[in-house]
Amino acid sequence: MERPSIYDAAGGEAAFRALAAEHHRRCLADPLLEHPFSHGVRPDHVERLAAYWAEVFGGPPRYSETYGGEPAMMGMHAGYGITAETGERFVECFVAAQDAVGLPDEPALRGSLRAYMEWAVADVLARQAPGTTADPLAVVPRWGWEGLQPAT
Repeated sequence: MERPSIYDAAGGEAAFRALAAEHHRRCLADPLLEHPFSHGVRPDHVERLAAYWAEVFGGPPRYSETYGGEPAMMGMHAGYGITAETGERFVECFVAAQDAVGLPDEPALRGSLRAYMEWAVADVLARQAPGTTADPLAVVPRWGWEGLQPAT
């Protein structure tokens, strides 16, 4: 029997919407993380974030089909000046949001979610030099139980 995707194990669409909303709320309430949002965010930011994370973890490719895929995501973050401290706090808020929304307290699931976010933050931090742009051919990464999956 095949193991369910992380998307399904976490609770699917509703779980990722709740996670994105709670994470966003926590970021806005954090003095360090609030700064990037101080210039305003799209009204559908939470929906976009939920769609992105859902796609990463094995859900439908809605972010790629509707919102521009990985080039759009990286275009928002590349060359922005995000610091390691900001990245660490972002991960902390992500982990706390999982508890707040009641994601299953299953070690493999929680470990996979955290491992992805640590990898994603490192990926974003690697693209912070001024003038860095997004790769127009990049695809949304897929993250499974064993980590980063090969691009298909």
